[in-house]
Amino acid sequence: MPDANPIATVPRARAAAHHTPNTPEAHPKRAGRRRTLRSRLSIGSMVILPLIGLVAFFLYPLCANLYYSFTNYDLVGSPKWIGLRNYDYLFTQDPRVGGAARNTLWFVVILVPVRMASSLGIALLLTRRKRAAGFWRTLFYLPALVPPVASVVGFVFLFNPGTGPINTLLRKFGIDGPLWFNDPSLSKPSLLLLGVWMMGDVMVIFLAALLDVPKDQYEAAELDGASARQKFRFITLPNISPVLLFSAVTGVIAALQYFTEAAVASSVANGKTGIDAGPDRLLGYPNDSLLTYTQWMYVQGFNSFQLGYAAAMAVVLFVVAAAVIAVLLRRAGMFQQKGA
Repeated sequence: MPDANPIATVPRARAAAHHTPNTPEAHPKRAGRRRTLRSRLSIGSMVILPLIGLVAFFLYPLCANLYYSFTNYDLVGSPKWIGLRNYDYLFTQDPRVGGAARNTLWFVVILVPVRMASSLGIALLLTRRKRAAGFWRTLFYLPALVPPVASVVGFVFLFNPGTGPINTLLRKFGIDGPLWFNDPSLSKPSLLLLGVWMMGDVMVIFLAALLDVPKDQYEAAELDGASARQKFRFITLPNISPVLLFSAVTGVIAALQYFTEAAVASSVANGKTGIDAGPDRLLGYPNDSLLTYTQWMYVQGFNSFQLGYAAAMAVVLFVVAAAVIAVLLRRAGMFQQKGA
């Protein structure tokens, strides 16, 4: 039956046309904003904890250390602002910081390249070893599992000038062994031998990188008549360059913070059981040859309670480490551009 008043149906039709259900499908923009909000909240919930850790354990200690470096702070009283006096004393008046910095530089310049070269050489030999390869890899890696303190104590015992097995064996051949850790000129090279012996961690990384080099590149080079030296230079090194860079950066950072091995070797060789920073200057025995920058920073902060001065030393160490790493990364980038 037709509507009695067809004109009256027009407003109702228009009202029905304008009336839409309040659903996400009917409001795509609103639904999109809700999805974006939920996505941001989910991402934020996953990021917030690492950000809290970054602020609490990196940014705040870094800023606090920078502030304390301009103060006289003994960990008991309140810090007193003294400006640049700590830095002035560090660069112009501290009688032992120069020798400690030179010893640390020696470990950076000598220990890091020697460990990398020896680790790479052993890794290359292990890649060619087919029989009992697992045994030899385990044998070279095991020293890296020994705690550093135990390794140093064992090495000092082995190289003891009077009763050590090394000098005892040399005396059987009519050779007077050196003083090793008791000789200022041989104390750092003796630690170098220890560092080479404990190269297993770096060796394993190099070994994994070498095994990942594509074999077809070596085969193509052999067909072209390339020598072993040319294959190493133009195939092996470019393929493992990221691993070399990683090893160099981590090695430099560890060498700049070189502490445990030198401190324990100095104490054990001198017959002590701890770090001694008394007036007899036994720290860094013999003759400050094993005194590193971080040892002296530790002594200033926790033996002399000069926390402000130790903070200034830490700031300088951070700047030097950042500069050295920046140079390494820049050189690595230049090398890769030339290789490309």
